[in-house]
Parts: sequence; structure tokens; C-alpha cells
Amino acid sequence: MPIQVTPTPEIPDVLMIEPKVFGDDRGWFYESFNQQEFAEKTGITKPFVQDNHSYSKQYILRGLHYQMEQTQGKLVRVTKGKVFDVAVDLRQSSPTFGKWTGIELSSENHCQLWIPEGFAHGFVVLSEDAHFLYKTTDYWHASSEQCIIWNDPSLNIDWQLPYGVKPNLNAKDQLGNIWNNAIKF
Repeated sequence: MPIQVTPTPEIPDVLMIEPKVFGDDRGWFYESFNQQEFAEKTGITKPFVQDNHSYSKQYILRGLHYQMEQTQGKLVRVTKGKVFDVAVDLRQSSPTFGKWTGIELSSENHCQLWIPEGFAHGFVVLSEDAHFLYKTTDYWHASSEQCIIWNDPSLNIDWQLPYGVKPNLNAKDQLGNIWNNAIKF
């Protein structure tokens, strides 16, 4: 099943992956992951070791999360609803260090986003609710987990929220570090 892989304009290492969707009057079908094709089209051969599935209501914002040990590459997608998904480059040696990129992922567009190790990641739910799935290249490592505050002024992320709407965050995400104090790679 062919996929189309497109580097995001802001950060070429973050990849948008569009599957070929086959549909007719009965519905649709697509192959959501094929290790061989993924490796051929992206050059990424590191295996995925964990699958995660989260459910969130409208305007829940999760992130910006990353781990300093057992760093995780993530392949993310939405199976119900719509989110705005964001990746921030924390790699100090990168030409895109400190930049962010974001795309809309939805159950309608079937797009996926590859976020390499060395990035903070977050998303906000724009639909009534959303099911968010992601594959990771390493296991969750609670003691090395880090968080950057979602509204850091130096990052100036446009979360695509309607005017006047403030996202709903858990306590951990409300206490995220500002960019200048965040640990980086």
C-alpha cells in the first residue's frame, strides 16, 4: 500500500505521512502501518516498541512532552476527531533548533506525523473529542520526562484555537518549563 511522505516546511526532519485510502460506497480501507514501506520511504529503521492510545475532550491540550533518557521517536495519528499536532526541535546542533511545526491530524484526512527523537511533542483537540494513537521507538521513562509550557512566548506556537478559547491542561502541563529553562539535547 503506497504512502506519500512529505517533510514539513518548517522542520524537514518531521514528516507528514499520507496513506493511500481505498474507498467506495461501502466505506474505506487503508494500511495504517507497514514497517518495510515506512523504512523504504523514510529511511527510519528503528523499531517501534510501544503503542499508546489516548482519548481527550475538546480543547484538552497535552504537552509539550519529551524524555531525556530513552528518547522516543513517535508516529502519531487520529482515529476519531481532529487535533492540531505540534513538534518543537530541541536538538541544539540542528539548523531548526527552537522552531516548531504543526499540522492538523484527523480521522478524515488519515494523515500521520513522524516526530524524531529530540523533539517536544503536544496536541490540542479541536473536535468534540478525539482518539489519538501513537507508536514510540522507546518505552515511557517517567523519571526523565520533561514538559515545556504550551504558551511559551519565545516559541509563540499558534495552537489553532478559536479566539478567546483557553485550553484545558492537567496540573503537570500547567507547570511546564519555559523554553529558556527547559533541558535540551
